[in-house]
Amino acid sequence: MAVQLDHILVPSVNKIAAARQLAGLLDVPWSETHIGPFSAVFVNDGLTFDFDEWPEPIPLIHFCFRVSQAEFDAILSRIQAAGISYRSNVHGPIDYTVNTAHGGSIVYWNVPDGHQWEMLTVSYARRP
Repeated sequence: MAVQLDHILVPSVNKIAAARQLAGLLDVPWSETHIGPFSAVFVNDGLTFDFDEWPEPIPLIHFCFRVSQAEFDAILSRIQAAGISYRSNVHGPIDYTVNTAHGGSIVYWNVPDGHQWEMLTVSYARRP
C-alpha cells in the first residue's frame, strides 16, 4: 500500500464554525462531533480535516486542494458569495483575480482562522 495522508489536525478559534465554513465552501460533508474533541470535514474518501480549538495565537498553516475546473468554478462562486477576499498569488495582495500562469487556475484565501487555503486545477509541483 502506498503511503496516504489520512487526517490532519487544523487549529481553530471556533472548531464548529471553521469546519462548517470550509465544508460549505468545498461542498463536502462535515460533523460537529467526530472522534474525540474534533469537528471533522470529510474532504474525500481518504482524508479528514479534524478542526480543534486552540488558544490564540493560532499557528497559520498552508493547505492546497487540487480540483477539476468545474469544481474550481463552483468553489470560487461560493467563496465570492460568502464575501471572502481572495488573491492570485501566495504572498500577493487581495486582487480578486484567478492566476492562470501555470496552465490552470489558482486562488488563495485566508479564512477560516487565517490559514492559507489554496485551490488549483493543475499542480505546478507535479508536472507531467
